[in-house]
Amino acid sequence: MMHPKVSLQITLAPSDFAHARYLLPHQIRTWRDQVDEILLTIDFHRSKGRFSERWSDGAKKIRPLAESISDARVLDVDYSAATQAAVANEFFGGTLPPAKDFRGGPYYSYFFGLHAVQNDYVLHVDSDMFFGGGSKTWIAEAFNRLGRDPRILIAAPLSGPPALDGSLRFLKAMPDRREVHTHRFDVMSTRLFLISKAVFQSQVSALKPRPPPAWKSRVIARLEGNPVADLPEHVITDQMRQRGLYRLEFLGSQPGMWSLHPPYRGLDFYRKLPDLVRRIEAGDIPEAQRGDHDINDSMVDWTEGRTALRKNRIWRRVGRRWFHR
Repeated sequence: MMHPKVSLQITLAPSDFAHARYLLPHQIRTWRDQVDEILLTIDFHRSKGRFSERWSDGAKKIRPLAESISDARVLDVDYSAATQAAVANEFFGGTLPPAKDFRGGPYYSYFFGLHAVQNDYVLHVDSDMFFGGGSKTWIAEAFNRLGRDPRILIAAPLSGPPALDGSLRFLKAMPDRREVHTHRFDVMSTRLFLISKAVFQSQVSALKPRPPPAWKSRVIARLEGNPVADLPEHVITDQMRQRGLYRLEFLGSQPGMWSLHPPYRGLDFYRKLPDLVRRIEAGDIPEAQRGDHDINDSMVDWTEGRTALRKNRIWRRVGRRWFHR
């Protein structure tokens, strides 16, 4: 099916190497036949906090991994003054966006990736996303849906493997009564999205970075040394709601396309990663996982991941940093 050209854009950082060495080839296999450009951007700007973990382990490995993908363009995220100004003018009405959000998570790198692609339509994929179903027509079907309703700003594959009743177990959405496994959201997710940059710029006015609304988040940012900036998806969500715009998630024609996301990290996850990729690509999914957008305990033992997260709570990190300097 003919449709406009599409760029697949994936942002990597050194801390991503442990999972990206398995997931990046999986993501490329999933989407290569449906896109016209593959752009891999590497963010070497290290933040503070949990997003900088395992940074040293991947610092020298992440670029060779990216360059191993045939026909891909590989760029470092460019923090030069001229490029920051160009990104600011394209998406923020001239206001310079922060490098990171209050947690140390990506911010500027999302928009640099959108700025650097060669095509108007962009499929952005976070480096830790899994895909099942493997439809070879999903992008063409997405264009068909985007063309039907101007209120749809963003399209994305279904969150989680499809449940028999078409429901989502934990996400709040408006199901389409005419088509099973199709849902509308009034929120943005930067994990995974297909957009037209031109439509995005015409429908969503110049974005304005803002502090996070919770005072604890603002304090945490200052204590850890990260920008006092709310997540970019929250800023976009506000404008979507003001304008009555939606994110559409759908499975599509069989075998369809759906995504999964790991909510934690841990030894069992890393040990199982190659097998998880194989199982998800093969559709070998336990019933307890269906309808859930996050990989759950039916596929991975997350005990260690949950424990590690509790031990690494932000206040504990801040305490260690301030009392052991």
